[in-house]
Amino acid sequence: MTTNPFARIAAGLLALEAGAIIVLLVQQVLALLAGDVESAESAIALTVLTAVGAAAVAAFAVATWRGQSWGRSGGIVTQALIAAVALGAATGAFAHPVIGLALAAPAIVTFVMLVLAARRAGADRR
Repeated sequence: MTTNPFARIAAGLLALEAGAIIVLLVQQVLALLAGDVESAESAIALTVLTAVGAAAVAAFAVATWRGQSWGRSGGIVTQALIAAVALGAATGAFAHPVIGLALAAPAIVTFVMLVLAARRAGADRR
């Protein structure tokens, strides 16, 4: 377990992101059960991928809390993916800049905390 304050903050933020993905997963399952999907096969595939994503982000949170570098690395990749989605939301054909900002702001904060946690872990090893 780490005493790195940046890692603890980053782990908490990653856990919140995992929770948000789980909320999305529940919505997808409810839509699937209600028959509110155009293609059941596509909806099932998306639901499975969402579950995998939630599990991965939760694992990154736990690993970051424990001070493991793979958790920070996975968290950084996750933030890059969220930033790409935010950019698409802000500039796409059906652009919603406020939604893009709502996605990007926590991703940027989490990214910064993960980088600071990695720097601190490197300094602590020396």
